[in-house]
Amino acid sequence: MKNDNIQKLIYELVSTLFVFPIYKFLFKGQLIGRENIPKKDSFIMVSNHGSLFDPPLLGHALGRNISFMAKAELFKIPFIGFIIKACGAYPVKRGIADKNTIKTACKKLSDDNCIGIFIDGTRQKNGRVNKPKQGAALLAFKNQKLLLPVAIVNSHRLIRFKFFIPLFSKIVIKVGKPVQPPQSSSRDDLNSVTMHLQDNINNLIG
Repeated sequence: MKNDNIQKLIYELVSTLFVFPIYKFLFKGQLIGRENIPKKDSFIMVSNHGSLFDPPLLGHALGRNISFMAKAELFKIPFIGFIIKACGAYPVKRGIADKNTIKTACKKLSDDNCIGIFIDGTRQKNGRVNKPKQGAALLAFKNQKLLLPVAIVNSHRLIRFKFFIPLFSKIVIKVGKPVQPPQSSSRDDLNSVTMHLQDNINNLIG
């Protein structure tokens, strides 16, 4: 319980002191669809991915403590590793099926924590969902949790330069209506829900 309280405190401090001014003043952040965010129950947030800034921006904007997967290498970096771990991030080893990562995600959901998954698994240059993975749908089925489609618009082009002057894009985060978990873990059911999420997110992006 003590560790949970410390984690929540650090998360709130990072969100308030660092993420809020970046989101609100630098990128003129705007949230659309707040009414679609579950108020109490945990859920699996599923989003497109265009920038390393996506996790803190999404976590702050949605107003829920959302744990994201992070590259295992980041946890080895002094201070940064401590902060991201304290904020609820958990490591994933890229390129292999990491059973520990799946167990950690299931444990967080069973403890009524929200988790965030970038459905493509990696950043996309065009900022859209292009080749979605079925991991989010499988986790939703295993844990019987709602999937929340979210689009973060312009994160793939946050900063541009004109005559060496940085120009910051406006960030708009759009929240779609929650999606029910698949009826089974069959390939067809997982694929159907995954494609539905892809369509929802890309339609939100516009």
